[in-house]
Amino acid sequence: MEKLIITVAPTGSLPKKKNNPAVPITPREIIEEGVRCEAAGAAIFHLHVRNPVDESPSPDYELFAKAYQGLRERTNLIVQISTGGRAGMDYEQRAKRLQLRPEMASLTTGSVNFPDSVYENSPALIESLAKDMQKLGIKPEMEIFDTSMISNALDLQRHGLVDAPLHFDFVMGLKGAIPATVENLVHLRQKIPGDATWSVAGIGPAQLAMNLHAVLMGGHARVGLEDNIYFCKGELATNVQLIERIALLSETCGRGVASIAEARQILRL
Repeated sequence: MEKLIITVAPTGSLPKKKNNPAVPITPREIIEEGVRCEAAGAAIFHLHVRNPVDESPSPDYELFAKAYQGLRERTNLIVQISTGGRAGMDYEQRAKRLQLRPEMASLTTGSVNFPDSVYENSPALIESLAKDMQKLGIKPEMEIFDTSMISNALDLQRHGLVDAPLHFDFVMGLKGAIPATVENLVHLRQKIPGDATWSVAGIGPAQLAMNLHAVLMGGHARVGLEDNIYFCKGELATNVQLIERIALLSETCGRGVASIAEARQILRL
């Protein structure tokens, strides 16, 4: 079984410092968090940025550039830029940050109802972002909130808009998306190509359980305060704690944790 690739999603779009003081907000905080996450065992750093004034999600290219360039200078992490739409829904806002040419970027291949909004990703938007990533040599991570999004990702591949082998991230346990159950995880895994790699992002209390099942099933794990601000019930977490816990569990299960160089090899970057 391949070693476990740990992705950390340290910031996201929703949690603020009032929810958990450990959430990094400014580019400087995000860069410093990247240094700590690399030392703890993370290989991939999923990058969102925030407005430093009110901590709201931001599409600002300059904020992405500062955080990205700082991470590149201070770490060897695989930086995966989010093209998610909470910070700005239109194509131009979501595509401009790809000009930074990160090794990876997220690509959600469908729309989904969030608890308080619609996360809209039209077929035209998805195709345009896929074309941009392919042109710039960026490997997309297919963000999968339900089974139909796998079909959409495979359609992109059939039309030559993304290159094999694909990489998927199953986002499970979010209200409005696929529930976080072992049965559903097995089902999702069965629907992707045999040469694909995959990780799972469990939301809230589902994070630990889904991560552990990914370890046992040969997948990879995403942790971080974007998805879950608690270490256990009533106890706030740090990104480093969440990384170290899944690394220890993987080692305990007899499966090592991939170095960044090994992660690049597994993902064929």
